[in-house]
Amino acid sequence: MGRIAIAVTVSLWVIPISIMVDLIVPEPYMATSSFSDLCSTSILRSINGGLAIICSILVYEIIIQLRPALDERKATLYAVVLALYPLHWFFSFLYYTDVASLTVVLAMYLACLKKHYQFSALLGTLAVLIRQTNVIWMLFVACIGVINFAVASNHKDNVQLDNTDVSIRKIDQLTDNKSVPLGSHLRKRKTGNAVNTVNLSISGTRACSLTHATGLLDEFQAIILRLWHLKWEVLVSFSPFLLVLGAFVAFVLWNGSVVLGAKEAHAVSPHFAQIMYFGLLSALAMAPLHFTLDQTATLRQLFLKNKPLCFFQGLIVLTTGFLSVHFFSIAHPYLLADNRHYPFYLWRKVIKAHWLMKYLLVPLYGRFNIRSGCYYSSWLLLQFLSLLH
Repeated sequence: MGRIAIAVTVSLWVIPISIMVDLIVPEPYMATSSFSDLCSTSILRSINGGLAIICSILVYEIIIQLRPALDERKATLYAVVLALYPLHWFFSFLYYTDVASLTVVLAMYLACLKKHYQFSALLGTLAVLIRQTNVIWMLFVACIGVINFAVASNHKDNVQLDNTDVSIRKIDQLTDNKSVPLGSHLRKRKTGNAVNTVNLSISGTRACSLTHATGLLDEFQAIILRLWHLKWEVLVSFSPFLLVLGAFVAFVLWNGSVVLGAKEAHAVSPHFAQIMYFGLLSALAMAPLHFTLDQTATLRQLFLKNKPLCFFQGLIVLTTGFLSVHFFSIAHPYLLADNRHYPFYLWRKVIKAHWLMKYLLVPLYGRFNIRSGCYYSSWLLLQFLSLLH
């Protein structure tokens, strides 16, 4: 029912707005009459409208997969809100690769969450064919799958050890309650040693449990140790991703660049400022959720509780932000050359309005905190690295 509700809700704005955009926005000036009627501007633009509906259903499925305890009504509402994300919403009515790329990447992520790794890698291949830089998101999905694989295996082992512990305790209780002949003391002593051994084993396993890792380094250490123990299972399960990655590396060596198009305009370079653009835009889109009196009170209490640590962390964030903006503010050549889209005016009228402006925006960038307690630190680090390209 939730999927139908999502599809109907998104269709209610996709269809009428697509018709309106098709009537207002002119056809591309480079278009010629040699194209088939099946490739008309209206039909091409409607493709993204259909993909936007599919994309919203995928978001709903991912929410259900990540939070199975969430009721259907809330999951539907969350999916509708995410379908209205400004950048995605804008491109839903024009023909470009953004919506198709996002749809395939989300499908790849969903397949990986459902442990369909071969199908996920196949979707990763399609994502790379649509946009070559999607290889980063394919690696992100593969790494998340590996982490989930290790965590799930760790939980399974803990449950088995708990069951073993309970069984041995029952045996021990039965042995104590029965009158045992004198000659069986040795057997009872052996049983007691077995109980102690299992208890020690359980304590040792839980000590390195992935779910109890307190910091990023501890978490990575626990994951690496677990993956080393499961290296052959991981290699077999995720080998399809390695095949796609190997094919992509061969393509880059043959092509001399990551992309098929203009190589000079798509040079590989670190784009740290993009993390802050993403944070600011997400903060504005989710302002009613993040900029509330309760949130302000919580931040104030946190700051008052540990002033030195909060001050030190804030100083590191601001320093990193200023360095990123100063050395890694990259202006794409097409951004400067084409004035038919709003990023051109944002760059020219806001960021480049004055040389100080990009530095004054850094505290605003830092206000949005993407960290959440429901994710592993490794998940957040992988997301950070993926946003750099």
